[in-house]
Amino acid sequence: MKLIILFILFLIFLTSCLKMDDFLYNPNVHPIDNYSLHNYKGEVDFRLSDSLKIADSMQHLFTIYSNLNGDIKRIYALYIGDIQRIATDTVILYCHGNKNHLDFYYPRIQLLSLTGWKHRFGVMSFDYRGYGLSEGKPSEEGLYADTEAAIKWLKEKGLTDDRLIIYGFSMGTAPATELSANWRHLKPAKLILEAPFASAEVFFQDAVGLALPGSYVMNLKIDNAKEIQKIQQPFLWIHGTNDNFISIKTHGEVVFRNYKGIKKYGLRVSGANHSDIQPILGFEKYNKIIEQFIVGNLNYDNLIKAE
Repeated sequence: MKLIILFILFLIFLTSCLKMDDFLYNPNVHPIDNYSLHNYKGEVDFRLSDSLKIADSMQHLFTIYSNLNGDIKRIYALYIGDIQRIATDTVILYCHGNKNHLDFYYPRIQLLSLTGWKHRFGVMSFDYRGYGLSEGKPSEEGLYADTEAAIKWLKEKGLTDDRLIIYGFSMGTAPATELSANWRHLKPAKLILEAPFASAEVFFQDAVGLALPGSYVMNLKIDNAKEIQKIQQPFLWIHGTNDNFISIKTHGEVVFRNYKGIKKYGLRVSGANHSDIQPILGFEKYNKIIEQFIVGNLNYDNLIKAE
């Protein structure tokens, strides 16, 4: 079977020069014509009670501009909280995964806005280029440029280094890690990675079951396991033990082990797969862990009790 897979990949490479980079991006599994947010009726990983609904006055959908080597694209972004308080609030910047759009991830963003108490922290997210209604085509450099555009917007609103928390989920762990290790406009104070992958090459090798150099079939240079070694900021890693998309063993554990900074916390959620950590752990426990990490009183006893 492995020989068949290898042969197919070889044919693809020779006959079309097609790289596998595009297979990382799955932007619009369920296309949208406009953003519905709380009223979205399509597929989501979980939903929150209507009693936790965010007031319209506290959620802001707008566009920012992302510049990638002169290629400027309009990117859709969402901020939950009071924009006028960004100059004093702590803000969580959420970098979402590889499929769909802000509507799909809205329950996750909404849940983060309930951390501690409703709107204790501001929460910002955005659709990468090519995702949702954002212009352009997805690319690795685009992920970084779009995330940097969001950080730049926050800085212009008065955010400072010490109040920026960056949170990456799945594919979003790449820009979250990259811009914590090699920061530009703001240096994130803390980093949260949920279900991170070690590198694009390991991800490819896991998928095909072969120790084949990823450079044969892709141009992706994503290497969280390497970039995490540059990061000194406090780090929280969250991963489901039953993740069948991004293995906790070959990916998450490697990233966690490679971190050499001042403080790290690892939360292995027993029985959780790739997309159900929050409901498996429990929304209240999840929010409590995020809050304690941000304010600086999280300890391993808290994590052991939460697993």
